Amino acid sequence: MGRLLSIDYGRKRCGIAVTDTLQIVANGLTTVATHTLIDFIKSYVATETVDKIIVGKPTTMQGNDSESMRYITPGINRLKKELPNIPIEFWDERFTSVLAHRSMIDSGMKKMDRRDKAIVDEISATIILNDYLQSKSYN
Repeated sequence: MGRLLSIDYGRKRCGIAVTDTLQIVANGLTTVATHTLIDFIKSYVATETVDKIIVGKPTTMQGNDSESMRYITPGINRLKKELPNIPIEFWDERFTSVLAHRSMIDSGMKKMDRRDKAIVDEISATIILNDYLQSKSYN
């Protein structure tokens, strides 16, 4: 069994999280500049088995695609072309940034550290992946 990898896709940078090989626990991996995402993922899957990539899908409160999908879709389509053997699935990411900030506060992180958007993106990717894992454990 391989890992699951999640992406919190942003215009400037993307948060990345992965599971263990048993797909039980999600952990933040890193944050990469968006323009280097495909190269990073290709390098990662060259050394680690990845069964599926989960991409945070920004939606409105009504459940419709948010405006951000305009720039996410082309980037993910390129990723699909580069890695045709790895399934890519979108997953609702509503409130992940809010939850990321809340977890940073709850963990006692200093205010200056909480301003680091790269940390927020990585935590958001971890939340997306944890939500995905929890939903699959009930099926």
